[in-house]
Amino acid sequence: MAQLSDDCFAFGGPMMSVDEAVGLITARVTAVTEIETVTLAASDGRVLAGDIAAPLALPPFTNSAVDGYAVASGDLPQTDACAFPLSGRLPAGASAQAALKRGEATRIFTGAPMPDGADTVFMQEDVHLDNGKVVLPAGLKPGANVRPAGEDIPLGHVALQAGQRLRPQDVALAAAFGLTDLSVVRRLRVAVFSTGDELVSPGEHRAAAQLFDSNRFMLMAMLRRLGCEISDLGILRDEPTALASALRNVAGAHDLILTTGGVSTGEEDHVKAGVEAVGKLVLWRMAIKPGRPVAMGIIDGTPLIGLPGNPVASFVTFVHVVRPTVLALMGARQEPLVPLPVRAAFTYKKKTGRREYVRVNLRDAHDGAREAIKFPREGAGLLSSLVDTDGLVELGEQVTRVEPGQTVGFLSYANLM
Repeated sequence: MAQLSDDCFAFGGPMMSVDEAVGLITARVTAVTEIETVTLAASDGRVLAGDIAAPLALPPFTNSAVDGYAVASGDLPQTDACAFPLSGRLPAGASAQAALKRGEATRIFTGAPMPDGADTVFMQEDVHLDNGKVVLPAGLKPGANVRPAGEDIPLGHVALQAGQRLRPQDVALAAAFGLTDLSVVRRLRVAVFSTGDELVSPGEHRAAAQLFDSNRFMLMAMLRRLGCEISDLGILRDEPTALASALRNVAGAHDLILTTGGVSTGEEDHVKAGVEAVGKLVLWRMAIKPGRPVAMGIIDGTPLIGLPGNPVASFVTFVHVVRPTVLALMGARQEPLVPLPVRAAFTYKKKTGRREYVRVNLRDAHDGAREAIKFPREGAGLLSSLVDTDGLVELGEQVTRVEPGQTVGFLSYANLM
């Protein structure tokens, strides 16, 4: 487990920007170092532990890019079409038994190795057959419709780099190299719990003044999409001593502790006191809306992040605080979230110095432009505002007002994991 000192995050200054807070966190956490081997089929989403240099060129042999007829470039017709006798047939997966003779053509199919002596392929739709010969038109360039060996990736090229979170296309590349197993960083172990006497888990009896806990399940789902191994600690009640004991018990066996609720400054917000009883906590006064009350702490060397209890605030701060922290702990390369420019179809006012995220839907305007439509209701407690929208519009610290027609940055929910 990564071990951090209790004062490595100490901060007592003014409210931090999102970038400052995340930069401080990600610069100080230590990535896990344990490595395991997984099958190629199980490698999607895992973090690659070491570079992979191409063990063979791709493609490994020069081959035809089309169905057609292979010839030597020295025989290409220059001004008039010319008829060539045929000398064989090469389907994909077969190899020529002899070199192509000058003045002849070989019937060849996509992916088949080029026969020795041939370096150009005519597409079958550009030629015609006449009395057992193929008539090839003039004007084709030498080397046309041929894929040279190593055209995609040369032998020895570093094709996949340590720290990559493997995607399906990366898995495909490893398979094309003939690899069956990959060395990856072990899964991050994250303990997750909610806090509050007002919560019960789905399936339990709910009193009239209680709510079913939704945040915990949302956060666990988001962590799984990042490839984490989850310990579900359930709901911890508003009792500082029991909360502190639970935190101490899980710290040594996990790489990260994630909580939701109880991190504000109210009399019934006990996470701060519980953490301070067994470690050190700095309450981030982060300049973000929704989600200002975000906590960061260290318990026995294990980082803790406490997210707000309102579901929208919990979602937004997970994306912008927990996600980069998880990537840093995995040793994965950070994956910046790049907003898509769209046109605002709403009016909005905000304070300077604070980053805000507005829940929106996208639509196609009459002129073909993509427009962002603001969800009609405010409130960080509205789960429907996450379910019934397409993503978030990000408004930077210096923005104070949005008017219809203005270009804004859109972050799709589909790209936030």
